[in-house]
Amino acid sequence: MTSAATPLSDLQAAVVAAVDASFDESCAFLAELVRVPSDNPPGDCAAHAARAKALLEAMGYAVEADGVPQAEVEAVGMIAATNLIVRQAFAAGGPCIAMNAHGDVVPPGLGWTEDPYGGTVREDATFGPTMYGRGVAVSKSDFATYTFALRALQKIAASHPLKGSVELHFTYDEETGGDIGPRRLLEQGISKPDYVLSAGFSYAVTTAHNGCLHLEVTVHGKQGHAAMPSSGVDALEAANKMLNVLYAMRAEIAKTRSQTPGISHPTLNIGLIRGGINTNVVPDLVSFRLDRRIIPEESFDAVETELRALIRDTAATLPGIRVEVRRVLQALPLVKLPGAEKMTESLQRNGEALFGTPIIEHGVPLYTDARHYTAAGIPTVLYGAGPRTLGEANGHAADEKLRLNDLKRATAVVACMLAEMLAA
Repeated sequence: MTSAATPLSDLQAAVVAAVDASFDESCAFLAELVRVPSDNPPGDCAAHAARAKALLEAMGYAVEADGVPQAEVEAVGMIAATNLIVRQAFAAGGPCIAMNAHGDVVPPGLGWTEDPYGGTVREDATFGPTMYGRGVAVSKSDFATYTFALRALQKIAASHPLKGSVELHFTYDEETGGDIGPRRLLEQGISKPDYVLSAGFSYAVTTAHNGCLHLEVTVHGKQGHAAMPSSGVDALEAANKMLNVLYAMRAEIAKTRSQTPGISHPTLNIGLIRGGINTNVVPDLVSFRLDRRIIPEESFDAVETELRALIRDTAATLPGIRVEVRRVLQALPLVKLPGAEKMTESLQRNGEALFGTPIIEHGVPLYTDARHYTAAGIPTVLYGAGPRTLGEANGHAADEKLRLNDLKRATAVVACMLAEMLAA
């Protein structure tokens, strides 16, 4: 499992042996999860949750199923979502460490050469056996990482006594923001962990990430005949002026640099626009949505206030135009909390021993469910199975893949971290 020159510690050797013994089962478990579609949108994840629950119960785990009320599911644009919780207690007196991964995935899209729901394993000349399928890396992989890290912990508990507990949080709404998954588990008091490990990749511990603000801007004008454009108030022309102002802002905010390794600068993108009645009608209604990524050093409230003011002030210069601005998504940046360094240092130390290469600490420009835990004051970092970058895994792209050797080693790294944090 390791290419490190230094011998493994007794704990590392025991964990490696336990992970090796269950590795075929771990790969089969992951393949079963890949074979059940859980695309979001449309967000009908009931079948996947049911299959994951059955697989976990077949391993002897008691699984709590938190069925999210339908009104809450529909409010985030989904069809069905069930949160799964597994709780494993050891001796009293230690912390509770939760591990969260999401089972919802983006739709496959075009360009696949493998079955996106096949869980097919191919031999790679460089990296060895590699599994393909939508979600195999983001983040159904960490259903397997965390489940079998817990299984390894159970196997070594007799020789390495443990205090505290471990929880598995498997949720299904990351692609829509995590409000009915991790946030619900915390706000409803379903779980109160002391530390959280969230889905990530194997060659770095992520301790910070960007926040994200989505705004929907609706521009109201007045329809008129295209033969007499002055008879109307052109909402599309007004929207175009607003877009030009926003694009100028994009260039300006790019000058602000983050001090967090892995994160460069704030970004702004207009990703969706709708409007108009017909080709021969002056458009009376146009809406567009913008995505503003917020670096850890920025204030979310200040960014939103600035954007709203810019849109409002621009609209005020356009006679006959009225605008509405609606917040669609609020995702706060992930920041390091006191205590997170315990997990980070353990993951780095064990990761270097088992992977034979330094495991860096960094930030990423994405946003993740991990932010809900830090917003509740819980030290949280991201680490799991996967290569160095999302691009190497083809995450959110065709032929998404996971190197199974990375799955094996990451499972052992996580189990070692848990054993150190829970050591009696």
